[in-house]
Amino acid sequence: MSTFEIYCVTDKPIKLIANPSYNLCAAKNGNFPNSYLIPNTGDNIINKEKYYSELTFHYWFWKNKLEINSDHWIGFCQKRRYWIKNEFEDKKINSENLNEYILNEPDKNWENFESIICKSINVNKVKKMKLIKRGWKSLIKDPSIFFDIKKQTIKLHFDMHHGYGNLEKAIDVLDKNDREDFKDYVNTKNNFNPHIMFISKPYIINKWFNSLFPWLARCEKLFGFETLDSKYDTKRLYAFLAERYLSFWFKKYTKYKEQSWVLVNL
Repeated sequence: MSTFEIYCVTDKPIKLIANPSYNLCAAKNGNFPNSYLIPNTGDNIINKEKYYSELTFHYWFWKNKLEINSDHWIGFCQKRRYWIKNEFEDKKINSENLNEYILNEPDKNWENFESIICKSINVNKVKKMKLIKRGWKSLIKDPSIFFDIKKQTIKLHFDMHHGYGNLEKAIDVLDKNDREDFKDYVNTKNNFNPHIMFISKPYIINKWFNSLFPWLARCEKLFGFETLDSKYDTKRLYAFLAERYLSFWFKKYTKYKEQSWVLVNL
């Protein structure tokens, strides 16, 4: 069986994980224990953490640590969200019992797959008042969105929460091979696989990062940093773009399987 390692990325020290398969990693500089991997050496973008979130570690891992020819299962999770075994998804999991249910080895059912992504979340069935408050620009353009949940898509959700029109502008600078497919994806789908979490083999990871980070660099030329505002949920715009693109990219380019995950309050 292939070896298995997970990188748990956090912006502050955590004490939840007690598992040798999990490596604790910082997303930024700070007062972290010596055991943490900190992405501030070699080729890095740690200065962009407030805009890129855990992607600062992903970038560093790609440029400085990834061994493309190895046969490991390598994955990423984050401070409050963890992989769990599918048979435990109905359990009440919290910070006290997390280590009893956390995923700690490759599942035997992964043999015919190339990637593991989070089970999806739905973005339709939006509360009417929230749709009016946050989605009024979309409603003016198409009032039927208010009643037709099929039109409450990934794009609508992004427009409501991360800046109206930002996703569309970002897609316009995506590689031509993916531009129309991704545009169709966000305009027709009502769910996506969240949290920039995945498990895959190194050669797939390398392809993913080779697609993602050049696109985000082009997006920086559109949006920059100074205009991004946490008040309007755009501060971590590049992370939110990556989250939607991950859901599309792994489904288009890999044989994928969805895996259970849990949100744990610290």
